[in-house]
Amino acid sequence: MKYGKILSNQLEETLPDWEDKYLSYKELKKRLKLINQKVVERANEKLGDDDFSIVSDEADDLSRQEEMDFIRFLEAELDKFNWFFEDKEQDYIIRSKELQDRVAKTKKSSNDRDSIMKARRDVLDFHGEMVLLECYSALNYTGLVKILKKYDKQRGAFIRFSFIQKVLQQPFVTTDLLNDLLKDCEMMLNHLFSMTEPSVTSSAVHHENANFATRPVTATSKNESLTEGGGEELTETEYMESLYLRSTLSALRALKEIRSGSRTRNVSSMPPMM
Repeated sequence: MKYGKILSNQLEETLPDWEDKYLSYKELKKRLKLINQKVVERANEKLGDDDFSIVSDEADDLSRQEEMDFIRFLEAELDKFNWFFEDKEQDYIIRSKELQDRVAKTKKSSNDRDSIMKARRDVLDFHGEMVLLECYSALNYTGLVKILKKYDKQRGAFIRFSFIQKVLQQPFVTTDLLNDLLKDCEMMLNHLFSMTEPSVTSSAVHHENANFATRPVTATSKNESLTEGGGEELTETEYMESLYLRSTLSALRALKEIRSGSRTRNVSSMPPMM
């Protein structure tokens, strides 16, 4: 599947307040197309001008200016990614500590099944949101690689390598902390699952209520019937659970697509999905 389609699918399934935080891929493609049009127009002018040296200098100046404008737009995208990613990470650190304290308290009330199930659902949602952020990192990085590859190919330039080296140092690409938080979350899930279903481990995270997660629920129809027969309606809590799970499943599919899509491995490739 092409990157543009993968990104489009993820934008449709992501959480509402995340939609405008992803790479402006369509806008970047549009800008690249306009740059190429201007270069072609300048080349045609050059063919009809007797003073080739003047036109050539003007074309070079135009090319340099447009390259600078393109890079400035990319850098603004990096700032957007970093701000969003770091803000989420800081929020997740706090939420992880709160959930760990809450899970610890379940040991003292191991007979309260309702509290255990509610804690398990909240931890699952939290895990799902962190998977979504992991996908956010991978999708944006992959999109930058794709658009820079297009730029170099169409312009005969070589800005991809140097820019990607800069991208690799950005906070939104460095997911070590996020991975640690995911491991902590899976430990909590192991504990909670063992209290009610000893034979189930955190491997159930990506499959818990999968059928419920894929039901056709939208923000505008959250209280509509879930089945053709009607009768069953979503509460606000159930709607949010469905939203998180659907977004998580979509993120997992997107990660699998972008990490297995390339047949060649290089410095710009995402690591294979474990």
